Amino acid sequence: MIFIDSNIPMYLIGSSHPNKERTISILERLVRDEERLVTDAECLQEILHRYTAIRRIEAIQPAYDALLGIVDEVFPVDYDALIMAKDLLLVSRQVSARDTVHAAVMKGMGVDNIFSFDSDFDEFSFITRLH
Repeated sequence: MIFIDSNIPMYLIGSSHPNKERTISILERLVRDEERLVTDAECLQEILHRYTAIRRIEAIQPAYDALLGIVDEVFPVDYDALIMAKDLLLVSRQVSARDTVHAAVMKGMGVDNIFSFDSDFDEFSFITRLH
């Protein structure tokens, strides 16, 4: 099972970027290998936040379509995940609150791998990052 971070659909639908071709290549391999791909509700919120912040509202639907089109499940962000995120954040202070939420959801759901270009996930010993 592999967690898909919010930067993955953003690279998929975005303009030319060095990570775009890598994203496509890795996703093609994951789909071909029939890997179970998951994400969480916070990734959807990050898409809303990012494209609203840069005034690209028109990109929200394509990013949602890209993410929801590749994942098998969207995990909720619940109370237990937020308590675990708080605990992780107090230990890994240099990691963003959003990344600790993803890490907590992953830990709670037994997900060890993430596809992300965000190196902050390397701070968590229980996560292996594909990039």
